[in-house]
Amino acid sequence: MSDFVETSMAQLNEDGYKYTQRRADLLAIFDHETERYFSAKEVQHEIKKDYPKMSFDTIYRNLKLFVDKHFLEEGEVNGEMVFRKHCDPKMGHHHHFICTSCGQAKPIHMCPMEYYQKQLPGYAIDDHHFQLFGLCPACQAKATKEA
Repeated sequence: MSDFVETSMAQLNEDGYKYTQRRADLLAIFDHETERYFSAKEVQHEIKKDYPKMSFDTIYRNLKLFVDKHFLEEGEVNGEMVFRKHCDPKMGHHHHFICTSCGQAKPIHMCPMEYYQKQLPGYAIDDHHFQLFGLCPACQAKATKEA
């Protein structure tokens, strides 16, 4: 079991949540793919190999728990919630470009908040989310070939 899964499961246990292998296996999906977002349906497809009877509701509830506990981050692509493992804190504050086809996430090491703060004098901004969406080079090439 990876450090990410062990640490996350220990935190859940400390917070009063029961340790289950299903939860550990759900977390492990994200440990192997650190640079892309997964939809809940993709997670369901992946976990069904080992747990064919696990319901979509159970999967989604656990994904939201993992977001609440800051093990995963969530976003929205094409109107669908997507999830990925949190970035390494050593990266510092950053945002992402997200491919709307394959879910790949590429860090953007620039924050536009200074610009927006200047546009809102007297306002106190408590939080923000900034993401760019489009096609990664591989998906652009694939789309061009299919056209």
